[in-house]
Amino acid sequence: MEKEIFTLEGAGFAYNGSFALRGISLTVKAGESVAILGANGSGKSTLLKMLDGLVFPSEGVVRFMGSELKEETLKGGFLKCFRERVGFVFPEPDVQLFCPTVFDEVAFGPLQLNLSKDGLKERVEGLLEMLGLSNLRDRPPYTLSSGEKKKVAIASVLSINPDVLLLDEPTNGLDPRTQVWLFEIMQGLKELKKTFIIATHDLSLVEDFAGRVILLDESHAIAADAATPKVLSDKDLLLRANIIHEHTHRHGGLTHRHSHGPYSTHDEHE
Repeated sequence: MEKEIFTLEGAGFAYNGSFALRGISLTVKAGESVAILGANGSGKSTLLKMLDGLVFPSEGVVRFMGSELKEETLKGGFLKCFRERVGFVFPEPDVQLFCPTVFDEVAFGPLQLNLSKDGLKERVEGLLEMLGLSNLRDRPPYTLSSGEKKKVAIASVLSINPDVLLLDEPTNGLDPRTQVWLFEIMQGLKELKKTFIIATHDLSLVEDFAGRVILLDESHAIAADAATPKVLSDKDLLLRANIIHEHTHRHGGLTHRHSHGPYSTHDEHE
């Protein structure tokens, strides 16, 4: 039986008195690959931030490996353990990148693990080579393209070898070649039984990678939590959650209904 990594019980979060999430109850087990879907403003990013201990619930409870995530407990030895095991990739890489060179950026996390100088260099150099980033080693991150910055941001998280990866819109702004690069990296990590929780609008990523979908609706609550094929094939559910939209028009005596959006289905005719 797989270990429970995250457990949420009635968790919610409010910004300035307005709830971005309400009544979120779910469990994520070790080795799962979970996609979080929802319209803009439904609370996907807020949910990831709660799981990463960047914000704390205004109501309910969030637990990591049985320990509650809150300001009073996320410190000391537990904080070190948590940060070593959980990595967060933000949607915009500039939020993560602050060191003078790519090497320093990727080395920053391992530096906190008290590795020896030789061990640190070996880990960083090995990761840069594995990810095809060795040619960027001495470049300042601000000189990189958006795709290169995204790669370095991902490398900086992978450098601590976390058990859990939280990714917010990981394919956002990536060209097709870089998307393939990312997918191959993620598939390799999935084979190593890493746990993934991904907020994304990328249907191909969800279909090919996620075994489970948590769908948030516009009331900032869970509308569905089920296997990926079941959620993505439920057109009415996706319409209600504002993931796709639909319009009707006529050609002569034939009426067409078209759904649009990243999870649209084939045209229907009457």
